[in-house]
Amino acid sequence: MRDKIRIMVADDHTLVHDGIRNLVMDQNDLEVVGDAVDGRELLNRARKIKPDVVLLDVSMPRLNGLETIPLLKETLPEVAIVMLSMYDKEAYVHQALSAGALGYLLKTDSGKEVREAIRKTAAGQYFLSPALNAEVIRKYLKPKTQDQQEFSGYDSLSRREQQVFRLVVQGHTTKEVAAILFRSPRTVEKHRANIVRKLGLSDTSSLVRYAVKIGVVDPELWSQ
Repeated sequence: MRDKIRIMVADDHTLVHDGIRNLVMDQNDLEVVGDAVDGRELLNRARKIKPDVVLLDVSMPRLNGLETIPLLKETLPEVAIVMLSMYDKEAYVHQALSAGALGYLLKTDSGKEVREAIRKTAAGQYFLSPALNAEVIRKYLKPKTQDQQEFSGYDSLSRREQQVFRLVVQGHTTKEVAAILFRSPRTVEKHRANIVRKLGLSDTSSLVRYAVKIGVVDPELWSQ
């Protein structure tokens, strides 16, 4: 068993990286072992560093935090992910927890709460910002009861098809999706064809409208 909990920080602001390092530098059981400025860099670096906990910003360039979660869990199933965000929107919390995150912190939370979140999630426990409702985990992890018929189309997609779907509706090209998922463009095109067939949607714009309607993605996040 490791003596210290090894932490990576993914955020496109240097002040956040420095702030987290300062918060844990005098803690005997915590250490920051790496950082990244976006989701794609995190995926590449985390494969080598293998951290115990990742503090992950929701809004980042190239690949946002919400989309990074399932890709990171696929590579490192045991890693504990804590979202670090300026936003307390229910949609973000729901997406983060559903994708595999164990924690959700607001950037207004105290250093004590950040350290507690790291320790608890490293032990496999959930931790939410005190500013969020105490019942939020139970509520957000329940299957949606409304629009279930529409959501069932998305559920019919394989896990890889869902990943491709989310990346496509966020505006990534086939080549970019292939690079993110470490697959060939031809494979991505096959997934796209399956997605269109299963959902009965003909073009990217209709895929985007469908994604927003069922709450799989939040258009506000794309503009950050």
